[in-house]
Amino acid sequence: MTWVTASAWAYPVLEAAHIAGVALLLGSLVVFELRVWGQAPAIGAGPLARLALPVTLAGFALAAATGLTMFAAQAAELIGNRAFLAKMALLAVLGANAALFHARGSLARLDGIARAQTLVSTLLWLLVIAAGRWIAYV
Repeated sequence: MTWVTASAWAYPVLEAAHIAGVALLLGSLVVFELRVWGQAPAIGAGPLARLALPVTLAGFALAAATGLTMFAAQAAELIGNRAFLAKMALLAVLGANAALFHARGSLARLDGIARAQTLVSTLLWLLVIAAGRWIAYV
């Protein structure tokens, strides 16, 4: 990935696109999670999920693609960075939480467990953002 480190513009553009991906991901998740918590009951959870999920996945794809590219440009430095490792661990927990949410049919239940999972999701995503910012300072 020498093109990333050789260019004055590549890394900042990748960072901006990474942040945009996170914004799409988290923004769509928060809107859906508000519905799980009982907001806007006139909007069905299923139709809202069908609208939000593609945005969430597109945001994740953008964040993952740009993140992997930035990682490839600095792999040796990042692999020993505690904030980076924490971010990766948090992402793994988030993936497990999302898989469990869908596997248990939480969308159809919208019960206390589903609400707890969405609260955990939001908190963990905020920690991922914090860890991502912290990478530069550790």
